[in-house]
Amino acid sequence: MYKSGDIILVNVQYTDTYEVKKRPGLILYEEFNNYVVAGITSNKNMNGIPLLKSEGAVKNSVIKLNYIFTVSSSMIIKKLFTASTEKKRTVCNEIKKKLIQLK
Repeated sequence: MYKSGDIILVNVQYTDTYEVKKRPGLILYEEFNNYVVAGITSNKNMNGIPLLKSEGAVKNSVIKLNYIFTVSSSMIIKKLFTASTEKKRTVCNEIKKKLIQLK
């Protein structure tokens, strides 16, 4: 139902508490009805890739490549919009750069 590049609203359980919050995220890929997602924040002081209101975001935001998590489809509330092809390419290239550093 959802695909790579979709910006979604998802229930996220924080690792340091039992609290669940609704947060936006970018779907990186789907496998076996689970979605790997990059978190999005409106805190522009965070490192990551800008996601602007002009691209469909509610607020100018940042896609956080240091906050990647997996959710089941039942945790996804709704699709908000789909990132542009260029934005998806930028995210992919930045993730590749980080993974190359692991060598």
